[in-house]
Amino acid sequence: MALRLGAIVDALGGELQGDADLEIARLAPLQNASPDSLSFLSNPKLVKELAISLAACVIVSPAMREQAAARGAFIVTPDPYLYFARLTQFWKRAHARPDSQPRIHPSAVVDPEARVDPTARIGPLCVVERGARIGADTVLKSSVTVSEDCQIGARCLLHPGVVIGADGFGLAPDRGTWVKIEQLGAVRVGDDVEIGANTCIDRGALEDTVIEDGVKLDNLIQVGHNVRIGKHTAMAGCSAVAGSAVIGPHCTVGGAGMVLGHLTLAEGVHISAASLVTRSILKPGQYTGVFPIDDNAAWEKNAATLRQLHALRDRIKALEKK
Repeated sequence: MALRLGAIVDALGGELQGDADLEIARLAPLQNASPDSLSFLSNPKLVKELAISLAACVIVSPAMREQAAARGAFIVTPDPYLYFARLTQFWKRAHARPDSQPRIHPSAVVDPEARVDPTARIGPLCVVERGARIGADTVLKSSVTVSEDCQIGARCLLHPGVVIGADGFGLAPDRGTWVKIEQLGAVRVGDDVEIGANTCIDRGALEDTVIEDGVKLDNLIQVGHNVRIGKHTAMAGCSAVAGSAVIGPHCTVGGAGMVLGHLTLAEGVHISAASLVTRSILKPGQYTGVFPIDDNAAWEKNAATLRQLHALRDRIKALEKK
């Protein structure tokens, strides 16, 4: 189903320059757009692609008005990427098919002592255990497990394979063996949280693991027991947070980033992809800890040199004293 440009602008705002009756059949990136597509330009470095794009209309910032006008119809908005994000939501709603499925799929297992809001949706093969709570308008896709006494807030989206409330990794050594520490806490997930496929959030040992409002977690993330993740923090795929770490609000962790246990990240800390956080970071900013890739022989030499840095520092200090 095509949508009129005028209908899109009426719904989302922005300044349209062009034919409001022009019909848009799909959304597409600049380089793959066809004459019936709506695209966007958020990175000025891609302005060359704007000039040659076949898109019927392009969403641009005020700074790109002149370049956009040279090629055809355009929508001007202060933040084209944000506009595009809202456009995808509008597009999905406009093209949504009527949902005839029951709100709780017949194959799902929901304990009688669990509380599921009447507006929530529980997908195929989900398990909601005793004492768990699922909030209003929350959606559990297929094969999601919400364990005993864990709670999920309103308007959350949990993708397939998510596990909320498995036991945290708590063990005490006993003469060469391990004694399990029972995990007696739960997991509390706030409102408007999205959790990607096969992500696992462990229950707390004594107190709860807490995911605050607006947090966005990608696929294949591990969150250890008693972790707290602050409001509107986002973590990319394959990242992990060890037990009892505290991540503040409005932080980001890049793909495969790791945060060790019992550390604190202040509000506004941004961790680059594949970085290992080994100490608390109490000042906002961008932090990176990635050893550059190299051919193996050169890497081994550099690694050997790094092991000697402490001794070299001591020698330099001794020389400076002399």
